[in-house]
Amino acid sequence: MKDVVVLYTWIALGHLMPMVELAKLLSKQGMSVTVVIVDFIKNSSSFTSKTISRLSTANPTISFHVIPPATELGEGIDHVFKIIQEANTPLLYILQSISETCSVCAVVLDFFCTYALDVARQLDIPAYLFHTSGAYDLAIDIYFPTLDKNLDNSIVEIGNRLLDVPGLPPIPGSHLPDHLHRRNSPVYKSFINIFQRFVQHNGILVNTFELFEKKAVEALKAGLCFPGGYTPPVYCIGPLITVPEKKEEERHESLVWLDMQPRKSVVFLSFGSMGSFSEQQLREIATGLENSGQRFLWVVRSPAVTNPLRKLDPQATPDLQVILPEGFIDRTKDQGMVVIQWAPQVEVLNHESVGAFVTHCGWNSILEATMAGVPMICWPMYAEQKLNKIYLVEEMKVAVEMKGYDEDIVVAKEVEDKVKLIMESEKSKVIRERMETIREKAVEALREGGSSHTALEDFLKAVRMDGVPC
Repeated sequence: MKDVVVLYTWIALGHLMPMVELAKLLSKQGMSVTVVIVDFIKNSSSFTSKTISRLSTANPTISFHVIPPATELGEGIDHVFKIIQEANTPLLYILQSISETCSVCAVVLDFFCTYALDVARQLDIPAYLFHTSGAYDLAIDIYFPTLDKNLDNSIVEIGNRLLDVPGLPPIPGSHLPDHLHRRNSPVYKSFINIFQRFVQHNGILVNTFELFEKKAVEALKAGLCFPGGYTPPVYCIGPLITVPEKKEEERHESLVWLDMQPRKSVVFLSFGSMGSFSEQQLREIATGLENSGQRFLWVVRSPAVTNPLRKLDPQATPDLQVILPEGFIDRTKDQGMVVIQWAPQVEVLNHESVGAFVTHCGWNSILEATMAGVPMICWPMYAEQKLNKIYLVEEMKVAVEMKGYDEDIVVAKEVEDKVKLIMESEKSKVIRERMETIREKAVEALREGGSSHTALEDFLKAVRMDGVPC
């Protein structure tokens, strides 16, 4: 009977793509892998079917299953949790079906999908957590239930008061994700429940490498983030990033444009699959870029929608002539390029013409920039991104901060100044050198005998001990 590892995630790209990279990694190790994905937009056949079709075609050795949502998505992340909880029943059926012909030796759960821990226990299958963000964020998540007990007030009332978390520098309360600000809210309680489940897994996989987040990793492994309890083994197996196949005849227009630019001369701006701005903010960015005089490649998405979870719905193509300053496209045609909705980020970051990256500080984007050795300008927008900003700017010193990110608007002058700083100043040279050193450490970690390669081997050994021999 064939042995299978089942990976369980949801359709948000920041969670799905790292899980697919993990599936590819396990498949290369000779393991049979099935990826089960919870969809959360009812009748979203266009986005979901295209995404899964593309992934299946590119990864023929991996099986993919989609669980459609039982109910329509409402406003807020708590509705996503409801849909994921409702998916426990179809997941149970899928695992039982697989078990008729194969031995499921482990399930690996995305950290939003820890409700499925109940299903794994019911079927007596070892369950591992996959934390798609870094060790820094993982340390906060595991410690947060303890922090909650020690605080007299909600985070929203604490404001910028510094909080102590093992292995981390002091953190302003205001920089914790918005969903952790009000302890009486349903979503707050949902996250507390999820965080408490982290340590109930057989082990925790993290998309990072040890030297990148050394203090946080040490605190986690020492059990400091779960005082008085047992922390399962932590396996730092990253960076796991999507590396596209090279197809010269299908190169994106942005890459062709980059070919014509001098080395390290272009600032790349991209804010993830769910990052979008108001028209006013887009105009401020445009003015700042133009006034900086620096070359730029800018990915512009449709202006912000009310419900951020709806950003995977089909979006109207933005009319650049309407949303950007009058004449901007014509005036900057020799200075920069504006790309609508999407650009091949990994390929762009690894292009020799790119010298800096303005990013929303999503963890996948951070790892992609790290592997490319590209310095960052941090513009955090949601989730744990403000925490990532603190780490990159204050701890690692490989980035600068776009001031005003936590206010209503970032003004054009700030965009202009930070772009000039990261491209022209003496400080940027120091940042660039540090980034190159970290890039080399990341490459070393992934090589045979490196820390991430060894952690993957340790995980596979644990799976073979905990479950049916694989």
